[in-house]
Amino acid sequence: MDKLLQSVKKILQDKPLDSIQWFVLYQSWLGKTYSEMAEVSGYGNNYIKEVGSELWQDLSIALGKRITKKNLHLALNKHLQDEIGNQENQIPEKFGEESSLEIVPSDFFSASKIEFPSGPVALGSPLYINRPSLEELVCNEVLHPGCLIRLKAPRKMGKSSLLNRMIAYAREQDYQIVYLDFQEADQDVFASLDKFLRWFCVNVSRQLNLLPSIDDFWDMEMGSKVSCKIYFEAYLLQYINDNPLVLALNEVHRIFEHPNIAQDFLPMLRFWHEQAKQDQTWQKLRMVVVHTTEIYIPLKLNQSPFNVGITITLPPFTLKQVQSLALRYGLDWAGNSEGAKRLAPLQAMVGGHPYLVNLAFYHLCQGEMTLEVLLETTSIAVGIYGQHLRELLTLLQEEPELMLAMEQVIATNEKVELNAIAAYKLESMGLVQLNGNQASAMCELYRLYFSQQFGKQKSANASVKFPR
Repeated sequence: MDKLLQSVKKILQDKPLDSIQWFVLYQSWLGKTYSEMAEVSGYGNNYIKEVGSELWQDLSIALGKRITKKNLHLALNKHLQDEIGNQENQIPEKFGEESSLEIVPSDFFSASKIEFPSGPVALGSPLYINRPSLEELVCNEVLHPGCLIRLKAPRKMGKSSLLNRMIAYAREQDYQIVYLDFQEADQDVFASLDKFLRWFCVNVSRQLNLLPSIDDFWDMEMGSKVSCKIYFEAYLLQYINDNPLVLALNEVHRIFEHPNIAQDFLPMLRFWHEQAKQDQTWQKLRMVVVHTTEIYIPLKLNQSPFNVGITITLPPFTLKQVQSLALRYGLDWAGNSEGAKRLAPLQAMVGGHPYLVNLAFYHLCQGEMTLEVLLETTSIAVGIYGQHLRELLTLLQEEPELMLAMEQVIATNEKVELNAIAAYKLESMGLVQLNGNQASAMCELYRLYFSQQFGKQKSANASVKFPR
């Protein structure tokens, strides 16, 4: 997909695509209909069709052949193969046919300098793997007045790293930034909608270097939501001059656990997004919502902020991306086709999970073990993933219903139907991947480890029940 998008960039170099065109291209490549695109983007069906029609016309002119939504795969794959054929006739730089891989200067690498994988990847770090279609889509979309962007992925998949790069890009445009992480909120903040919205407004005010003036705009007879809207409209958005405001809301799934807050706060965000279509004041506001799961609080279709705006779902790393990351860690043996073959079992074992892949390469670049030894010990308590796996097990043990749900998933190779809340919570932990409410283990590592743990637990229970 990355090669395809780079190829399209070259094809249309004199006419760059905007964010909605990239969105239509990406979704068309995935086989989505215009109606499906309209549903998830918030744009009208006819508008999406017009964007698509113009896009296919531009591609047709640039390539000198007719491009349609139906023949997109065939035509662009053919063009991509022609490009690759031309490249293979040139002298390779280092790794023969793998010369397209990014090479990081060897003097960058010192095992002692590479930090243990923890938290977002620092801006400017060569260990960040670009996913051009995602970064470009997010950065282009934030330029649109009144936009609403949703970043969704399980824990430790790179949401915060992508968000930080979007924020850095917005700062370069002289946008004002407010970043709120709902994990920082004390539990009593969620006691009522009024208390939560006051906390919300105070935090936004302070980050904009404005003196909180809540009581001047708050009217309990009008209600907390209307008071919050007036506070933004008549105070915050008036005092930020003409510079747009990016409101980045991280760990929003924490709100899902408080239905008394979620059922009012989430529709409020949607209403603000829709206000931007008709009110210039609200066009200054661009919202980015980051969360780990789909919402499991029932909302009416016309109230949910999650069926408007642009949705970005972070995928796991491909084998090519795993290979590129290995080179950035200084594992030069990974740079050719043999290296790719050696890395394939790791990519399969951890399902391309960015954090798990980074953790493996951190230990390999320290010279602690070979890749083969690492793979043999992945699921045992003393292996490199031991602490991570024990943390997940502890989280499951704290919620017996989740433990039972995970046992169902591990017990079979087929997808398992789970109740919605259990399914979404397991997804947020990164333990399962979902198709609707049907769940399967996220990766073979989790299947092996939890099979062992559940087996030990059953043996222990049997010993207690039937002592020798």
